[in-house]
Amino acid sequence: MMPSYFFAHGAPSIVLEDNEYTKLLKQFKDHTPKPKAIVLFSAHWEEAVQTVGAAATYETIYDFGGFQDELYQMTYPAQSDRSLVEQIQNLFTKHGVENARNETRGLDHGAWAVLKLLYPGADIPVIALSVNRYLSNEQQYQIGKALAELREQDVLIIGSGGTVHNLSALNWRSEEIDEWAEQFDNWIQSKLELWDAEALFQYRELAPHAQEAVPTSEHFIPLLLAMGTGDANRNAKLLHRSYQYGNLSLSCWQFN
Repeated sequence: MMPSYFFAHGAPSIVLEDNEYTKLLKQFKDHTPKPKAIVLFSAHWEEAVQTVGAAATYETIYDFGGFQDELYQMTYPAQSDRSLVEQIQNLFTKHGVENARNETRGLDHGAWAVLKLLYPGADIPVIALSVNRYLSNEQQYQIGKALAELREQDVLIIGSGGTVHNLSALNWRSEEIDEWAEQFDNWIQSKLELWDAEALFQYRELAPHAQEAVPTSEHFIPLLLAMGTGDANRNAKLLHRSYQYGNLSLSCWQFN
């Protein structure tokens, strides 16, 4: 069964960087069987109804400003897969998840920056999926769980976001890690490894520094979505964690 993953996508410039985290992403394909397709939830696509991307060939969305000129020249012309789009919508409907289809939206940087590091050839079908910050954390988990059977079909499911993502707290020149960010991530790690879903659903009330780490939830949601896909076996493994700019968390979780 194909594992599913949560990848932090950091700043858009991550696609140009050479560090331990980007090395892990670049080498990912060397240690993972090539998937039949990739299903990716991006923190940067928010909709009130769970939406499934179905563009024949995705355009590249540059949903950021002030970064290197090179980024605005990059493209990731992945194609969708009509039959898989229909299967995903059927699974959502079966599990009571209201859903819709979008045949025009491209890939935002939460999707293409990660995919360009993982599979730079853009030769694997991609199904982009939205997130909805107004659902409960348990509902997020259930949305992921609804897609779990795709893993048996060699479909790679990815949640792209960030556990500690507070742009107003970043220190662009800092090489020190803020203690509050580590404390929050340590708490998240302990609950994931125990598969304490109930505690994770209440992370805002229970986790230290939750409000500072997660001022808005759209970047945290993909972690719960990816976790939900692993509900059958309930095995979470941290593959990497590091920080940029004081507290921007770069982490990778594998769910078996």
